[in-house]
Amino acid sequence: METRELTVVAGSFVGFQLLFSVVSPRLASTITPDCRRLPPPKLTEWNSRLVSTVHALIVGFFCLYILWFDDAVNANPVWGDPNLVKLNVAITCGYLVYDLVLLACNWKTMGDGFFVCHHLAALYAYGYVLTRGVLPYFANFRLISELSTPFVNQRWFFEALKYPRSHWMVVSNGVAMAVVFFLVRIAVMPSYWASVFATFGTPEFERLGLGAQSFVGLRCPFIDSKTRRGLLQKEHLAAPPNPASTRRFDAPPLLHAAVLPDPPQSHRRCDARA
Repeated sequence: METRELTVVAGSFVGFQLLFSVVSPRLASTITPDCRRLPPPKLTEWNSRLVSTVHALIVGFFCLYILWFDDAVNANPVWGDPNLVKLNVAITCGYLVYDLVLLACNWKTMGDGFFVCHHLAALYAYGYVLTRGVLPYFANFRLISELSTPFVNQRWFFEALKYPRSHWMVVSNGVAMAVVFFLVRIAVMPSYWASVFATFGTPEFERLGLGAQSFVGLRCPFIDSKTRRGLLQKEHLAAPPNPASTRRFDAPPLLHAAVLPDPPQSHRRCDARA
């Protein structure tokens, strides 16, 4: 890994940590004073989701730029020039390390073994991009799915502030969330997997070795499963808090969670957060 990528990873980690610890609490108390009435675990979750939104917007739009304008990566998805992709992946790696530290420091209220496994798998996969510069197209393409994360987090903010589900902003966000989720996580899948299968058996693919090949074959289904379950989650903020599960809950289908009245409460844990 080059010094530039290491610097970006470290800078990303420090930047997101400062955003969580310093910027988000002050910004939230200024713009949304009502959030100060939330219990401490919810305030931690609030700050965490704001950081998640900022990360998603940065890497999501950077991803679109690369897909539209980086001809070298698009022409050779396995060995194309990874210069810009490395920067985007380094930002994400810094965020993943920050989130692992956050989970460790708040394990009683936010700990989730699934997310630890997810983050470690992501760091393993993106490590090939940063160290060997391989599979830049596939690594970057997967980051486009982050563009739906801000809408998922915004739904949580509305519920934390007890906005009625009939409020026009809640309904609008729910519809936008459904549309963006379909576009960046479902509609793009045929094109993505067509590119994956087109590389199988090619000399470029054989040069990767088994470890990097597993990045294409295993990493992508892992993310797809995680994000689908994450978006379909529902946080029952009106229910008494369960210290072991303040972060992720089961959910009704997407539009139902954003528009229809609350179903009966359920406290069973699930692996979530997009």
